[in-house]
Amino acid sequence: MRIFPGARWRAAAAAHRARLDDLVGPYLERRAEGSSHPVIDFLFTYYGHKPAQLRRWHPGYGFALADAAEYDGARGYHRVSVDRGSGSGDSAPGNVFTADPAYLAKRYDTLAFVANLLRATASRPAQLSCFGLHEWAMVYRTADIRHQQVPLRLGRASTDAVVESMSLRCTHFDAYRFFTPEAVGRNAEPLTRADQLRREQPGCLHANMDLYKWGFKLVPLISSELLLDCFEMACAARELDMRASPYDLSRYGYEPIRIETSAGRAEYVRAQSALAERAAELRRTFLGVCDELLARDAAERVGTAPLD
Repeated sequence: MRIFPGARWRAAAAAHRARLDDLVGPYLERRAEGSSHPVIDFLFTYYGHKPAQLRRWHPGYGFALADAAEYDGARGYHRVSVDRGSGSGDSAPGNVFTADPAYLAKRYDTLAFVANLLRATASRPAQLSCFGLHEWAMVYRTADIRHQQVPLRLGRASTDAVVESMSLRCTHFDAYRFFTPEAVGRNAEPLTRADQLRREQPGCLHANMDLYKWGFKLVPLISSELLLDCFEMACAARELDMRASPYDLSRYGYEPIRIETSAGRAEYVRAQSALAERAAELRRTFLGVCDELLARDAAERVGTAPLD
């Protein structure tokens, strides 16, 4: 167990918060005042990881924080007693906190699922022919528009016509489940939760956005650096998702990608491909962390340390 002195980990925590503020600081300030945002709200409302939770810094499993009374009672942490000669720096005995092996064991099933999903997704070629039509399918032939505060860019009839002019090729169940009843049957294949492991593929914006979801489900076992890398990916994917959507978001500063045109579809594929390449590297890193945590859990169960 490596112990970070208080001054060192607090500097890392401050840098983490500064990076988050660079990403969404002005939005969080407006949100605190009661303002809403049809693009960024999703990252906190749908995924459910609150800004205050995202702001808290975690070093990851196997690292301990000295002089860290504020972590007393934090989910997934426990107090450990150390001697001053153990490298704890400015901590007093018993005032060191680290991710709890018992919490690692408790999260084993989630950790194993995430590792399996990441590995399965990475094993497939990226499909780049959906053109972001999942968002269009969510408003197809319905008056129940999800984002009531923003208009449809083409109007209701023309939006429906775009859906009818192209094939729906969604592979992500958590997007598909929001399709209107009239759109469900237009998808290339029906999707179910049970099929998730064999359907998700690395070109999907939502699968890449979900790296953030899987990350916060494993906090504090993974580091905040990895979590924020995943959040940054989610921000970029969400922006592309909404720019290609049927909504007119120009007053929020989002230039539309007009996927109803051949030029717009080509633009979307280029941006989707770039995000898929970026997500592939992040997925490899995340999977490596998951595999290491699984090995550490196995070692904890038999009372041995994993081999380097």
